[in-house]
Amino acid sequence: MNALLILTILIAAIVLAVWIPKFRLKRAMQSRFPDRFVVILTKNIPIYSRMPSDLQLQLQQLMKQFLHQKKFYGCGGLEITDEMRVTIAGEACLLLLNRRTRVYPELRSILVYPAAFVAPRTDVAAGGVVTHSKQGLLGESWGDGRVILAWDHVQQGARNFADGHNVVLHEFAHQLDSESGTTNGAPLLRNLSSYRSWAAVFTREFAALRADALQHNETLLDQYGATNPAEFFAVATETFFEMPAQMAEQHSELFEELKKYYRIDPQEWL
Repeated sequence: MNALLILTILIAAIVLAVWIPKFRLKRAMQSRFPDRFVVILTKNIPIYSRMPSDLQLQLQQLMKQFLHQKKFYGCGGLEITDEMRVTIAGEACLLLLNRRTRVYPELRSILVYPAAFVAPRTDVAAGGVVTHSKQGLLGESWGDGRVILAWDHVQQGARNFADGHNVVLHEFAHQLDSESGTTNGAPLLRNLSSYRSWAAVFTREFAALRADALQHNETLLDQYGATNPAEFFAVATETFFEMPAQMAEQHSELFEELKKYYRIDPQEWL
């Protein structure tokens, strides 16, 4: 009898552990999107007002799930506010519009610093020589469920949505990239044909950016994208959302690949 009782309790605990999070998420998704959040979006992400109403509603629903599931932590003495949470969630969820998504399923927490932060670096050179250093960063995406952001640059990137630089879009593009199992510039795509087309275009465009960077040529894409394929995808994402007309003109094949992946055309609402 005691064994049966223990088994019953264990089963009930498992059922509750599965059911309660689903119930809470459902309740959050059914809740009304607060008016004060719309005010923040309109103020801090000016493109929100220019988006069609169906995309605005999509964004709000995605944000509800994001804000319900992800935890925000202030670092360096910063106190997290609704303005920070809504601004970051709004930009992060732009990347998910018109797509079936679990809303960054591996992401658990967003750490926010007031400004650029310092991170330790360990590099292994040829011959096995290890060097340790510190690097100032505006953002960082980790494979362990964390994204780190500098709030002042989040604000700058959101309000100036036409310069091709946006730390939130950049770091959350890395999160999408990592959903394939490795961060290598090739996120999850629809089918084998999509991977072939993506690889051909991205390999060619990445090589061209590296060549231009070496020759100190002026480029539309930030030359930080020449670092590696993962950074190229993140930089290309920034340009796609913030400078779509220029990208469509100067890098038409790259633009089309990103349009197929993100399933939107920012030219329609910028």
